[in-house]
Amino acid sequence: MSSEYAALTGDYTLDASHTRIGFSARHAMVTKVRGAFDEFEGSFHVDGENPANSSGKVTIQAKSINTRNSQRDEHLRSNDFLAMDENPEITFVSTAVKAAGDAEFVVTGDLSIRGVTKSVDVTLEYTGSATDPFGNQRLGLEGSVVINRKDFGVSWNAALEGGGVLVSEKVTLELEVSAIKNA
Repeated sequence: MSSEYAALTGDYTLDASHTRIGFSARHAMVTKVRGAFDEFEGSFHVDGENPANSSGKVTIQAKSINTRNSQRDEHLRSNDFLAMDENPEITFVSTAVKAAGDAEFVVTGDLSIRGVTKSVDVTLEYTGSATDPFGNQRLGLEGSVVINRKDFGVSWNAALEGGGVLVSEKVTLELEVSAIKNA
């Protein structure tokens, strides 16, 4: 590991105003619907010299799902999809971190959606660090993971007349993270 990574060691808090937790899913077999969660919080510890000692947790408010279509968002909040009344939070808690190249890390963790917890591997790319105009040390990460929503009990669908289904089972979770080092 480079000395740059060693300098990153510390505790960080997600900057929600500069972080995107998004997703995309195929719709009607022909296009993608993209969305994001607008309310979340997270923190993580970075050990720049030994990434295996790093850890993190993110909590997302299911009700904050936003696909820029209020009717669709209400459906996604319902029991057909996220069942937010019974399961208001989506969580990810890391269980392992390992380096996977010069600037990539695989974060394994427990993802809980709709009361179902599964282990997933999220590949994150370190995109850099900088001191912002306010003196905060920032760290950037980007990554994604493909999950099967049915694994989490999100199984609603509608058949299409010509074959296929309205909503794909595979959903790509997309992460663009800006975190601030705690003082």
